[in-house]
Amino acid sequence: MGVDREGSGRRGPARGVAYAVCGVVLLAGCASMPDGGDLRGVESTPRQDPQVRVFAMPPQEDDPPTDIVQGFLEALTSDEPHYETARKYLTGDAAKNWRPGQSTTVLAGGAGTETDHSGSREEANDYSVTLTGTRVATVDAQQSYSPDDGPYRESVHLTRDDKSGQWRIDVLPQGVVMGKSDFQRNYLAVNRYYFASNTAVKAAAGASPQPTAVADPVYVRRRVDPMTQVVRSLISGPTSLLGPVVRSSFPPGTELDKNAVGTLTPDDRDKLTVPLNDRAARVGADRCDEMAAQLLFTLQNMTQAVDEVELRSGGEKLCSLTEDRAETVATRGSAQRPDYLYFVDDENRVVRIAAGSNGTRPEPVPGALGEGAKALRSVAVSRDEHSAAGIGLDSKSLYVGSLVSGGSLGDPVLVSEGKTEQDRLTAPSWDARGDLWIADRDPDDSRLLVLKEGAGEPVEVRTPGLDGRVQAVRVAADGVRIALTVEKDDKRSLLIGRIERDDRSGGEPAVTVLGLRSATPELEEVTAMSWAGDSRLVVVGRERGGVQQIGYVQVDGSTPEASVPAALTGVKEIAATEDERLPLVAYSEDLIVRLPSGLQWQKVTEGTAPVYPG
Repeated sequence: MGVDREGSGRRGPARGVAYAVCGVVLLAGCASMPDGGDLRGVESTPRQDPQVRVFAMPPQEDDPPTDIVQGFLEALTSDEPHYETARKYLTGDAAKNWRPGQSTTVLAGGAGTETDHSGSREEANDYSVTLTGTRVATVDAQQSYSPDDGPYRESVHLTRDDKSGQWRIDVLPQGVVMGKSDFQRNYLAVNRYYFASNTAVKAAAGASPQPTAVADPVYVRRRVDPMTQVVRSLISGPTSLLGPVVRSSFPPGTELDKNAVGTLTPDDRDKLTVPLNDRAARVGADRCDEMAAQLLFTLQNMTQAVDEVELRSGGEKLCSLTEDRAETVATRGSAQRPDYLYFVDDENRVVRIAAGSNGTRPEPVPGALGEGAKALRSVAVSRDEHSAAGIGLDSKSLYVGSLVSGGSLGDPVLVSEGKTEQDRLTAPSWDARGDLWIADRDPDDSRLLVLKEGAGEPVEVRTPGLDGRVQAVRVAADGVRIALTVEKDDKRSLLIGRIERDDRSGGEPAVTVLGLRSATPELEEVTAMSWAGDSRLVVVGRERGGVQQIGYVQVDGSTPEASVPAALTGVKEIAATEDERLPLVAYSEDLIVRLPSGLQWQKVTEGTAPVYPG
């Protein structure tokens, strides 16, 4: 539990927490607490700089129960690893049984409090209050973030010790609760990396497919030895949301060596040595490299201070892996730089411009799609940039062709029976296996479909729990996540799910999308979206009663610490790539425009439907 510090300062005596800048200046905690009567919502100071450290202050002699509750709430926003001072506000039994790591509940503001008048009298030996607020999110015991809403009400009971006469909390909810701004100051989002169980990147002829790294975002406490926290968290295994579709190369039972002294810190050559217990002692060279790659990808997502990882067990070196060699062990979407940006020109052909360039003169792609054999509305290009799929102008037909000069297009591989353009096919999307995904919006036969390597009979994807009609489809580079824009009751939401494949039947594998959850709970209408990182998307949408805006969201529904793109009106389509160095591209006001880093939107040329490969 904790208190959100936004607003005016505390008017009573100093309590609860202290801030230290460079270990020199101490400031008292800031919250308004009356000495009697009902407890009220906590007032708070402006959000603190993330580099400001917060130290808890213990209860004072003869503190009334109101101050005990307040001091406890404030102490929980401190940077103590095990909440040592917060436990001093509890009775002995309560301190033993309280599990702060069980969950973190994030409230819109600080926790408000209400006195239970029916049984709360300071002159007696017991006192009860109710913590109140509005839920924003929950972080579970696996450190996984989930958007949440609705009221928060939890009871706290205090008792007075017979011998000392001091008030202490003896009944409280498990876990921690704090306001949104305190959560943003206290916690850091980090992508842990595992490997897709049933997905490998489509390889060139004669080459072995590489395992695909999948980002599994979690939240760790920002100033409580985050590097060691993240390593322990990675070794412990993936979250339950991704567990069915990813694997870890760390053997079961692997932990950090208990005899290791101190925290994990890179040396002066940016190498991090990670000592493991004997469960990792006998892994082979390839598996050890995969373990090191998981660590290196994870830590580099968190800091630029690690260029090499060395694994040890029982005092012996197991393996080491540098940044350059890690890319030969496994592939990540964020490490794959596309060659071109693609779109449809004013002659309804597929054209391209070198990705990341300043060019404004597109060239037709090789093959029938660039020759205008069929007039197209939208396009998707495979991740190896060897094939493309296009939707005809009336959104009725799907065509697939190779990006090779002289190639023919042939008949459509899919035709919708929808009566209007809005009730027919969405723009398609390619996954890492080279399979093609698309949705048919026909109200009489609404389906999500996948075509193996863009050909053959479409396989209907099972979507249990999907409530609404799919309006847009984008598969992540990792091949195990899918983003769907879903319409229901005139509201369009962005849902993220995991892709599960069952290959045991012997025929075509059954494909299912499970675990669907909203990534944009605050948006009423999502106009356009695209993957923009290993666990991040860029979204165009608006809140209820608001105007259209562009922003980033994480797959878990949280807001990443990233600058908001420059405003742009009339955006109908947007394109990004997992390689975050490449500019955003949009279709707005009948033009293709792009947003280079640190600059404003720039006109590229006329055209529609911009996409990067995928």
